[in-house]
Amino acid sequence: MDGCPTSTTPKPPQISEMFQKFALAFKTKTFEFFADDDNDNNKPSDSDGFSLLDSTEDFITDQKVVVIKPDPPPNSSSSINNSFQSTQRADSLISSVFAVVSSFEASYLQLQTSHVPFVEESVKAADRALVSHLQRLSDLKRFYREFRKNPNFEAGLSFGSCLEAQVQENQSKLRTLETVSNHLQEEIDERDNEVSSLRKKLAEIQWANTKLSKKLSGNLNSACDVLLTVQVFYSVLQDAFRATHKFSKILIGLMRKAGWDLDLVANSVYPDIDYAKKGHNRFAFLSYVCLGMFRGFDVEGFDLSENEPLCNGNNATCSLKQLLEHVSSNPMELLSRNQNCEYSRFCEKKYQELIHPTMESSIFSNLDKNEAVLNSWRSLSIFYESFVSMASSIWTLHKLAFSFDPVVEIFQVERGVDFSMVYMEDVTKRYNLPGQTRVKVGFTVVPGFKIGRIVIQSQVYLSGLKCTV
Repeated sequence: MDGCPTSTTPKPPQISEMFQKFALAFKTKTFEFFADDDNDNNKPSDSDGFSLLDSTEDFITDQKVVVIKPDPPPNSSSSINNSFQSTQRADSLISSVFAVVSSFEASYLQLQTSHVPFVEESVKAADRALVSHLQRLSDLKRFYREFRKNPNFEAGLSFGSCLEAQVQENQSKLRTLETVSNHLQEEIDERDNEVSSLRKKLAEIQWANTKLSKKLSGNLNSACDVLLTVQVFYSVLQDAFRATHKFSKILIGLMRKAGWDLDLVANSVYPDIDYAKKGHNRFAFLSYVCLGMFRGFDVEGFDLSENEPLCNGNNATCSLKQLLEHVSSNPMELLSRNQNCEYSRFCEKKYQELIHPTMESSIFSNLDKNEAVLNSWRSLSIFYESFVSMASSIWTLHKLAFSFDPVVEIFQVERGVDFSMVYMEDVTKRYNLPGQTRVKVGFTVVPGFKIGRIVIQSQVYLSGLKCTV
């Protein structure tokens, strides 16, 4: 066996070694080797192709490696172009929709403003524009549907660029703002005209007031001659008596509705009065209200406060001016306009004197909520109005009394005094014969007044006199 000749043929390399060398070649640089032989002069030689392999290593002879690069996707540039065009068309479509909607809004606002005042040509033009914009929106909607089905859909509908659509949208917004601005300017002009007219009327009223004030100041003496008479004072006194009688009837009705015993209440006001007729106890309530309202009548400030400021100058003239101011105003409006004036404080004080809190809660607690407003002396509209009317008439009488020179005096008759026809008058009109037995005064219902030497009788209720009716 030793004599056998030794083979000099090189041993073929293993498969794993071949792949290692192949991977090393790929890490450095990639070459393409084609299996087909051709006569191209630029074809690399085998030695050049395999020079990347280590020359000291063995390799497989007569073997060629092919490295295949992935082919680029077919028509890649055209698909990218189509996608860009589709995106651009979608953007243009959206911009066109917003532009048309803005134009529609501007035209619709123009249509509204054309109706007031009505301008036929403007209405027709705005109507045509609205129809055109709606048609444009319909075309865009139809195009969008076709575009969703086929992005390459070609239609004879022009969009323009996004910038053009934005310009159109902004122009429409400007038209809208211009229309609104014009409408607001028209309203401002109207308000300016109204203000000018009202200022003119105010100037005329102020001029008339100034003229009347001068006339009133110049003719104050003549006004005194007209107002400061016994007849005028007696007439105002009768108005005050009627207002007091009306308020007393309302108060009695509220007491009766609240379940009060009127005989017991009348006896608490004037005890042990022998009333000549059932129902005459109403004179006790009338006296309670009337004397309460006239309390403080002899004081210039109606006893509203201890340090009541007096008028500057002649007190009679000042009282006359206050009288004229009061009678020229509505007492209800005067209270609502100025709740701190003297008349308002007079009403508050007299109400608190006449209607005590316990009495008020008892009268108003059983009333329906629709009729009463709790915790207020304005509880019932008719009750409130009658009280304000009564207070206004007595306030007017007070100012008139202090306009006289000398001031009108007030008096009332005490209980038990003999009846005198000079100073008294029977409130029931029963005692009218001078030959009857002398009777006593039960209580004063309405006080009397003295204007110089003239006496206005006090109305009294007589006790011990039976009713003959």
